[in-house]
Amino acid sequence: MASQQLLVAPPKALLKPLSIPNRLLLGPGPSNLAPRILAAGGLQMIGHMHKEMFQIMDEIKEGIQYVFQTKNPLTLAVSGSGHCALEAALFNLLEPGDSFLVGANGIWGQRAADIGERIGARVHSMVKDPGDYYTLQDVEEGLAQHKPALLFLTQGESSCGVLQPLDGYGDLCHRYKCLLLVDTVAALGGVPIYMDQQGIDVLYSGSQKVLNSPPGTSLISFSDKAKSKIYARKTKPVSFYLDMKWLANIWGCDNQPRVYHHTTPVISLYSLRESLALIAEQGLENSWRQHREATAYLHERLQGLGLQLFVKDPAARLPTVTTVAAPAGYDWRDIVNYVMDHFDIEITGGLGPSVGKLGCNATRENVDRVTHALQEALRHCPRHKL
Repeated sequence: MASQQLLVAPPKALLKPLSIPNRLLLGPGPSNLAPRILAAGGLQMIGHMHKEMFQIMDEIKEGIQYVFQTKNPLTLAVSGSGHCALEAALFNLLEPGDSFLVGANGIWGQRAADIGERIGARVHSMVKDPGDYYTLQDVEEGLAQHKPALLFLTQGESSCGVLQPLDGYGDLCHRYKCLLLVDTVAALGGVPIYMDQQGIDVLYSGSQKVLNSPPGTSLISFSDKAKSKIYARKTKPVSFYLDMKWLANIWGCDNQPRVYHHTTPVISLYSLRESLALIAEQGLENSWRQHREATAYLHERLQGLGLQLFVKDPAARLPTVTTVAAPAGYDWRDIVNYVMDHFDIEITGGLGPSVGKLGCNATRENVDRVTHALQEALRHCPRHKL
């Protein structure tokens, strides 16, 4: 028998059934789960070191190689969200004193710079106004001035809805003996990317955007050049959990018997495997086309409401996340809250309202639903005199 009395009673809230609203998620992520992915989350657990689990992990690796368009052997999923993949990249590639050049045109560049500083790297941020991207000239000036070991760029900066071109940036970095790290969390599956052909050394993404999988796993791949830098480190990475040598082993990337490192999120990996299977069945080109067409229709409908798109250059607009300038006289918070409260549709705000169309959510029907909700919000939300 217990020797002490319980001081904390069972929480009353946990004695009630779990209740989840039926909501259309049109923010920058997470996105709604496709039915097949939802079903995968209800499958029975197996051991994380079982041969069947290793088979699933191998299939996930092949799926990542497909969506990244890479043949890199060091390709795997990280047990954590996109932030975790970013830390995995930086913890393994940077050592104290390394020069780190960061494209900071939104929140993700700012966070990469923050992590780099925590490692002890010499961080040099190239700051751009939200909505702008980095030209080859911008990057070359930074490379020549700071001589970095690593450059960070965000392909899809979801905080402002801008798309970063990538052709030629890898070759430019390599001429300056610099590795190229790209965040494609908000863009993967909705925007073309060719890791090997574009000379990207490290690429990472998340599970919860276009892939329509639950948050909590992320995708990452390292070129042979990046792998060589990792294996030539003078110091151990600051994180054991994210030490790429250990992760390479448990994911079968080093041709050695797999050794226990950590307990991988088995059920989440089922879901990730199915999300990669769905995009493989659809085909990358078809997925890119779906997002391009849905976005063009959304832009047409938004402008029909008199709304202005935040990113001025049409070629620089991210097809997966559309940012809208806050309409004159309105508080964007009122609009976002009205759409949620009256229509059970999530859009988000920051610089203004933003609408995401990710994976299975990228349909004309959903565009019609959200633009109708926005029309009603503009009609009913208070408009203040300027």
